[in-house]
Amino acid sequence: MNQRIHNSPRATRTAQRPPAERGPGAVAARTSLGDRWHSWLGHHREMAGESLRRFFATPLASGMTALVIAIALALPAALQLGLVNFQRAVAGWDGQPQISVFLHKDVRDSVVQSFADELRAKPLVADVTYISPDDALAEFQQSSGLADALTGLDSNPLPAVLLVRPRNTASADLEALAQQLRDSALTDSVVLDMAWVQRLAQLTELGRRLSAGLALLLALGVLLVVVNTIRLHIENRREEILVVKLVGATDAFVRRPFLYSGLCYGFFGGLLAWLLVAAGAALLSGPVAGLSASYGSGYTLHGPGISYLLGLTAGAALLGLLGAWVAVARHIKAIEPR
Repeated sequence: MNQRIHNSPRATRTAQRPPAERGPGAVAARTSLGDRWHSWLGHHREMAGESLRRFFATPLASGMTALVIAIALALPAALQLGLVNFQRAVAGWDGQPQISVFLHKDVRDSVVQSFADELRAKPLVADVTYISPDDALAEFQQSSGLADALTGLDSNPLPAVLLVRPRNTASADLEALAQQLRDSALTDSVVLDMAWVQRLAQLTELGRRLSAGLALLLALGVLLVVVNTIRLHIENRREEILVVKLVGATDAFVRRPFLYSGLCYGFFGGLLAWLLVAAGAALLSGPVAGLSASYGSGYTLHGPGISYLLGLTAGAALLGLLGAWVAVARHIKAIEPR
């Protein structure tokens, strides 16, 4: 922030006054728009470099602040990554609702096959699976463990079943298709099984809202950390701020190094947050792969990629900039030369 006086705003305003306002013998000097632009860019570059140097000049204090920001950001980021992996895991399941059509017991197999072909031709139906009474009985014996008790039955009590998978999962279309199936003379009862799909969707939405709420709360925590840190920087450089204001520096001129300091804290905090989430995903990938293999699945845990890195660093840098702006707006105006 030690700038030469001729680059200060007061010096620039003096150079821009018309000759009539200057004293006798004053030398006319004009600053072009290009010179102002280059001076403005040069000061931004200088303040950005100075902020980086100050950040690394105190590695312990800067690292602790960045680590606090990283922990606050890593929690919602890890929850969001977990939701994405959960959605990937359940995507391989049959997430479509299913309509079970129980037919009358006296319907012949040929009629059932014709009825199944008619259903497959409907635009609302994606697929139809036929389960004969014998297949239904064998499946029930295997799942219930009552095979010995069921062998003594004189006849098969189970009807033929058609498992209808709808093409569209909209509630109105599902109810319309179920009603068409109920109106058929071959059907005894129709069961629309979509409760578990609705529960899964509600569970996913609950996790998404919890993640968003946690992210908002911890983002507020990051803002408070940056505000307090920048406030301490301002107090430590109070004398320097008074000096540059005495030579005509504006609040915008004084504000810039602190804004770049907030950017540094946010950026490195976001980078550390990404590293924490990536390390956690790497530690869990082995157990998750072993668990999925035990269920005969090839599912693998996905870690945070480049999109997470860009999102965390950019979002954290913006939070750091906003926190620095709040701190500077509160404290810079209170420091005025007397």
